[in-house]
Amino acid sequence: MSGAPSTYTPKTGIERWLDARMPLPRMVYDSFIVYPVPRNLNYAYTFGGILTVMLVSQILTGVVLAMHYAPDTILAFNSVEKIVRDVNSGWLLRYLHSNGASFFFIAVYMHIGRGLYYGSYKSPRELLWVLGCTNFLLMMATAFMGYVLPWGQMSFWGATVITNFFTAIPIVGDWIQRLLLGGFAVDNPTLNRFFALHYLLPFMLAGVVALHIWALHVVGQNNPTGVDVKSKSDIVDFTPYATVKDAFGILIFVLVLAYFIFYLPNYLGHPDNYTVADPLKTPAHIVPEWYFLPFYAILRAITFNIGPIDSKLGGVLAMFASIAVLFIVPWLDTAKVRSAVYRPWYKLFFWLFAANGLFLGWLGSRPAEGVYVILSQLATLYYFTFFIVIMPVLGLIEKPRRLPNSITEAVLKTGSSSGQG
Repeated sequence: MSGAPSTYTPKTGIERWLDARMPLPRMVYDSFIVYPVPRNLNYAYTFGGILTVMLVSQILTGVVLAMHYAPDTILAFNSVEKIVRDVNSGWLLRYLHSNGASFFFIAVYMHIGRGLYYGSYKSPRELLWVLGCTNFLLMMATAFMGYVLPWGQMSFWGATVITNFFTAIPIVGDWIQRLLLGGFAVDNPTLNRFFALHYLLPFMLAGVVALHIWALHVVGQNNPTGVDVKSKSDIVDFTPYATVKDAFGILIFVLVLAYFIFYLPNYLGHPDNYTVADPLKTPAHIVPEWYFLPFYAILRAITFNIGPIDSKLGGVLAMFASIAVLFIVPWLDTAKVRSAVYRPWYKLFFWLFAANGLFLGWLGSRPAEGVYVILSQLATLYYFTFFIVIMPVLGLIEKPRRLPNSITEAVLKTGSSSGQG
């Protein structure tokens, strides 16, 4: 899909001059105007564009907020309050940035879910998937660093608890913790380190996103049928067909975000984080932001020793493994058919996996006691079973439905069915 020669023709003298020296207009034209995409893309494929818009928004608002923020344990909390109350439109910047982080994760979870459902990680898109997982990892690191910056109660104690888990790692654990903290406890050096990393990582993320988009343009876009493009009738130009759909999806997403910014600006935050950090007063339940709760539940689910591995190290390993397993999904799934649309059993297990992810998020917000621990262990077991057992085995034994001969056939068949209804 990406190997066709360029059809760009400069129309003015300036365009011809620039095209001969640095062909940026040609690159934009080939990549975002006439770039061919499958004609059957649905709204699940708009989350890539949504994520791009959210990344730009987060970087721009973050840069402006950094101009007013004071990375000092005495001044940090009040500097955030000053931004909201005294800086012109500071409240808008603050709430757009904080709520934008939550919506960034909503979009990325939907994007990952779409990839798992339609098999967007299968050959030849393995590297595209790995780059996407790298983006996810960078997002998580950036968000964790940013959560500490308001210097509220949950910021302080969240940083204390999470960095303490690094000490479970043999040999290098204590060194990693001291490197992050800048000492032996969460204090001013910690806040300065997290501020510096929170400012730096989004630009690294932007670089990997550029590689992700580049890889996408090399191998071409997957589609809901999982069938490769076979003729010109299977594709349409990116503009206006895909851009109009992306623009509509982005508009709806931004309108929902705007509702939270203007009417529920603090709804997605923890109440304890609107109290200044106090090292002498521990909150009743220390929890991270909602988008980390599934992984927090996995971390707390390991309450037993596994041979020489104690429960603390086991929890840390399980949490990191829950992210690392995403990187090897292309090699775990043995099915020849990409899309879950034609895999009835995989579709069932996928939706159970999605429900299990939501369940893990709820369990992560509950106290680590009683029945919640047992439920967390069962949900964690299914999380890993889905990747390590179900994906490899199901691909070998499942009998998929008949695939359409082409994307066009699938589109026309769908249109005919809807017309008869």
